[in-house]
Amino acid sequence: MQGNQTNLQDKLLKLDNANYKAYKEIRGSYQFENFVLIIDHVQADPFAAPSQLRIIIPQTVGNFPKQLYKSISREIALRDYLARQFAQAADRISFTRGIGKSGLITIAPLGQEILARTSVYINAQQLEVRFVVGLPARGRSILGRQAAELLCQDLPKIVATSLLYSSLNPVDIQRQIETNEDADWLREQLPSKNLVAFIANGAILPRRSGIDARPLLDAVPFKSPVSLQVQFNCPNRRIIEGMGIPAGISLIVGGGYHGKSTLLKAIELGIYNHLPGDGREFVVTNPQGVKIRAEDGRSIAGVDISPFINHLPQGRSTSNFSTTNASGSTSQAANIIEALEAGAQLLLIDEDTSATNFTIRDRRMQALIAKEKEPITPYIDKVRQLYTDYQVSSILVMGGSGDYFEVADKIIALENYVPQDVTKQAKAIALEHPIHRNPEGGTHFGKITPRTPLIDNINTSRGKREVKLKSRGVEQITLGMEEIDLTAVEQIIDRGQLKAIALAIVYAKENYHQQQLTMREILQRIKQDITTSGLNIIGNAHQGDLVMFRPLELASALNRLRSLQIKQLSE
Repeated sequence: MQGNQTNLQDKLLKLDNANYKAYKEIRGSYQFENFVLIIDHVQADPFAAPSQLRIIIPQTVGNFPKQLYKSISREIALRDYLARQFAQAADRISFTRGIGKSGLITIAPLGQEILARTSVYINAQQLEVRFVVGLPARGRSILGRQAAELLCQDLPKIVATSLLYSSLNPVDIQRQIETNEDADWLREQLPSKNLVAFIANGAILPRRSGIDARPLLDAVPFKSPVSLQVQFNCPNRRIIEGMGIPAGISLIVGGGYHGKSTLLKAIELGIYNHLPGDGREFVVTNPQGVKIRAEDGRSIAGVDISPFINHLPQGRSTSNFSTTNASGSTSQAANIIEALEAGAQLLLIDEDTSATNFTIRDRRMQALIAKEKEPITPYIDKVRQLYTDYQVSSILVMGGSGDYFEVADKIIALENYVPQDVTKQAKAIALEHPIHRNPEGGTHFGKITPRTPLIDNINTSRGKREVKLKSRGVEQITLGMEEIDLTAVEQIIDRGQLKAIALAIVYAKENYHQQQLTMREILQRIKQDITTSGLNIIGNAHQGDLVMFRPLELASALNRLRSLQIKQLSE
């Protein structure tokens, strides 16, 4: 222990008006009345990334009952709750004290989802909170008095109001924990009822705007059609009813603006748990569900897209296909094959973001352009084989074509956000108005060829820096000299996930080099290492801004690395 609260205050007051770099003298640990403050990293100047600090509160002070974190699900929910309480308390107290980030106290940003984060940890011995502070300055000079107020007066108030069980609302804590626990339980129960998704009655699916993920006010609550209604007996909430979407092929239809894409978006994000009051608390999806879309211009490295694309002009191979500028249909085919390689069990497809020539090819076009002159086998001719051969389900939004009526197991129509089971009507229409398409997909889906990424060849350096990483929002990673565009990977929802994915790529390069692991093996190894040792194993031991990600999104990032080199196992 380096000192106590008084020692820190005296240091800061003595540093008043000193050069900003003198702040580095305060690094270390300080015993406060109810907690230990650890200053791990001090920023270089007022405009640099804020300083990194930690608070450790012994459970003799925090007094959080063990039942609140007795399982992984409960622990994640409690950690998320405490991070939000700290953020709210800090927001109420902190204010600008000088230039740049001076006076800032904050924790890694939080959205509507309950996620495993490195910002808060709790066990039977202690509570640890990781946050950042903008140390006050005027120009290049330290504002010592303001810094002392910030760390020695304001911070203890934040701790007292947000991190002690006696200061918090036990009803709110229990509600969040039980909501998270029930959502996890529901997701685990889906296979027992042969479901890939469940949407609870009363759920609020629309969001306020494209940049505001809170529930839309006065939205129509979700109500399942009787024929698709299922019931669960949850551990906490007990009886819950709603619409179950069965494994197989499901179609979502309806007029424009009636809620088709909104429903699919909710299903897409049903891989995550949501806050109480979000409206999507009990919308759960197979955890291996993946949103698939066209992605013009992306790179593809050594993917066997032959199940969908064959006999290209000039005789180019599609069993080991690479390009730096994929078309819409080619990119969508590659996205599917890569997702299957990474372990996807459910594909989610919206016609609005799909390549038309990849999703459908009607009878008239078949008559005009013979199959031997069309390299693309549309999804409609592979969707059944995909389920039969690999048990991978599909949910498609399709408002502009009835061709999928024949291949769909369930057809759900939305009218004013209210779903109806129209499977029988749609099948009757298909019989009454046959389309006489020629199936072009063959008997089987085709093989999914494993690939080995040559991770030793990934260059993470930039200039003299051995490892250079940067992330921008939830859309882009800079890895060394290369940018990875993840704009089309819609299930990355937190910037902390992107930071963690970037670190995971570096971790794989440093720990699995020369092992010739397949893509699936790399993903499994990283997942196991994180499960065993925690998310911080891939980064700084005390980094507080990382968020758990799925192996599927890690695969998406690796596959979009333009310098990626691949070896197929068949080679």
